[in-house]
Amino acid sequence: MTSTVNSTIDVEVPVAVAYARWTDFERFPDFLSGIDSVTRTGEGMLHWKVSIGGVEREFDAAVIDEQPNRVISWKSVAGPEHSGAVVFEELAADRTRIDVTMGWEPEGFVEKVGAAINVDQRQVDKDLTEFKRLVEHEQRPSV
Repeated sequence: MTSTVNSTIDVEVPVAVAYARWTDFERFPDFLSGIDSVTRTGEGMLHWKVSIGGVEREFDAAVIDEQPNRVISWKSVAGPEHSGAVVFEELAADRTRIDVTMGWEPEGFVEKVGAAINVDQRQVDKDLTEFKRLVEHEQRPSV
């Protein structure tokens, strides 16, 4: 049973800023809980280390669609099943809508229960709120 979550948030930064921050994969742990690290391992390849519910996982993923300032999507190629897409929509010169969809195959009791009671959805919503806080704070001029 694949678990899928979808969340949308508007951020008060230009689309290019939101896209650049999101595609700085090595900084995912700054705003995505459960992500220990994401490392580029080659052209369009990423190695993920995650900890969810006390369960550590590692997997490799390929970027399958990358359109600057519009979309980035990935799919695991080795290890646990995981996929995702992030769509960026320019609402105004300094406002961007971000729509995130992620899917994975829960393994073990803790992950399956978490998916069943929507813990995953609440966490993604919280992570997007943290992304908004970070990207808007980074965009503000320093005083």
